[in-house]
Amino acid sequence: MQAYRASLLRFDDTGRPVFDEDGLLVVGPDAAGRQRVQDAGAYATVAARHAGVAVTHWPGRILAPGFVDMHIHFPQTDIIGAPSDGLLPWLENYTFPAESRFADPAHAAEVAEVFFDELMRNGVTTSLTFATSHPASVQAFFASAKRRQLRMITGKVLQDRHSPDGVRDDTERSLTDTEALIRQWHNVDRLGYAITPRFAPTSTDAQLRGAGELAAKYPDTWVHSHVAENKDEVKWARELFPRARSYLDVYAGFGLMRERAVYAHCIHFDDDDRRLMRETKTATAVSPTSNLFLGSGFFDFEGADRIGYRYGLASDVGGGTSFCPFATMLAAYYAGREGQTKPGISIPPSQLWWRHTAGAAHALGLDGVIGNLQPGCEADFIVIDPKATPLLARKTSLANSLEELLFSMIVLGDDRLVERTVISQAG
Repeated sequence: MQAYRASLLRFDDTGRPVFDEDGLLVVGPDAAGRQRVQDAGAYATVAARHAGVAVTHWPGRILAPGFVDMHIHFPQTDIIGAPSDGLLPWLENYTFPAESRFADPAHAAEVAEVFFDELMRNGVTTSLTFATSHPASVQAFFASAKRRQLRMITGKVLQDRHSPDGVRDDTERSLTDTEALIRQWHNVDRLGYAITPRFAPTSTDAQLRGAGELAAKYPDTWVHSHVAENKDEVKWARELFPRARSYLDVYAGFGLMRERAVYAHCIHFDDDDRRLMRETKTATAVSPTSNLFLGSGFFDFEGADRIGYRYGLASDVGGGTSFCPFATMLAAYYAGREGQTKPGISIPPSQLWWRHTAGAAHALGLDGVIGNLQPGCEADFIVIDPKATPLLARKTSLANSLEELLFSMIVLGDDRLVERTVISQAG
């Protein structure tokens, strides 16, 4: 076993933060050799229970759970910050041309390495990730993640209509490829497969029906898509699926709403949509930097909390403008405060942090596995230097509470806060 002494941030079962200014994190192998948290808490208490364990001391540092990004596109790494008039022109002018290159395994492998380097540099230890419609993109992603011993989730994108040559797939072949990839990669080491219709307008009824059948056949896989991101998209979905009550209801009709189903955005919802999310245990990946960048709208945090369904935070790179979780949390705070188009709320800093760690794990159906530093969790964690910049050093030294400390880092932080990222590796 190994032990690490520093300040220690984790969360209880209700999502409240637990913080030890002088903490000890003890990790050790489970039966399969995977490093897990064995004990955590105040140094004086925990050290007495592990007298023979060597301790690495990181004074002035904070140990925190690795961040969980609930929605990100690894093939869009190179188009982050591409200017556009909105979502649909952005897809046409930047996204689809960039994604067409992922038919080439060498290109897919190159971008996968850059993508994972960026995640690790920013302290993101798990992501639910879009690949492209090309099986080569999935192979490259999983091969790199497996070599790095990461807990990562992805899947081949399904899009058999309203898509240009180079990214449009064949209905039957797309479903056959999806099942083959599930059998090859799902639950291998720490990898998970997500059945991934791009969004309802780019899939035929036959493809969506096949995706729903695979979701029922492999119930511990994930389902990953987009819904209700902007008004033009909602209008398009209504025209294509006139029998559905709403855009979200399209997915319900094809059996694509269940636990471990995650839909990005969910901005243009009513309470019936929110209740459908709650009843099916489906989760939202809230993507505030992307929503602001593309002018899509503001996620209604008050509505989600009032109805009570699962959601967590996501970067949505490359529509999103940063891999950095601090940028995502700050943008979520901005979006929550906006009170002209929806009720405005002020989200507590600790809740923002929870929504990007243990809360995101809960939304993904990975409670007690990732996103926390409680005993039994896989030992993915980050070492934070709260004095990483002169202004951070000054501001964090003035914090009179945990909420003030966390908010200082959310507002002023970037990748420099993450001194190192530690992955739960097998022995």
